[in-house]
Amino acid sequence: MIAETVCSAVSAAGLGIAAITAYRKRFLAATRIAAYSLVPIGLVMTGVVEWLADTAFSLTAWAGFGVLGVAWLLFMTTRAVERRRGGTRKERRAARAAAQPDAVAPAASAPSLGQGQGQGSRPATRPATASRGDDDFSDIEAILKKHGI
Repeated sequence: MIAETVCSAVSAAGLGIAAITAYRKRFLAATRIAAYSLVPIGLVMTGVVEWLADTAFSLTAWAGFGVLGVAWLLFMTTRAVERRRGGTRKERRAARAAAQPDAVAPAASAPSLGQGQGQGSRPATRPATASRGDDDFSDIEAILKKHGI
C-alpha cells in the first residue's frame, strides 16, 4: 500500500517536471522525463511493486537470495583456483604429456608462423632494399587484404 502511494507520487512529480520542461520549449527532454515518470505507475499497475514488496519482507525469499549468493561464491572460487593452477585437470594432463622430451616433434624448436604456413613459406631474412618502415606497412596491407578491407 505504501509502495504504491510512493510510486504514484514519484510519477506525479515526474510528470510535473516534464510539464515545466515542455513549457521551457525543451520538448525532447520533456518527453524523456515523462517516459521515465510513467515507469513507476506502470510497475504498480502490473503488480510488480506488490510482488517486490512481498519479496522484500519474506524470510524465505531472503534465504533463497543467500543460497544463490553462496552458489555464486562457490563458482567464482573454483574458477579462481582453476586459473591459478593453469586450467582444468584434463588441460594440465595434456600439458604434461606435451612437455615430455620423447613427445617433442622434430620441428618443435621452429617458431609457429600461424595456420596454413609451414617451414620455408617465409624468407628467413628481410630483403636489403626494403626499409623497416616499408615492411611494416606491407604486413598491415596483407592483414587488411586478408580481412577484405
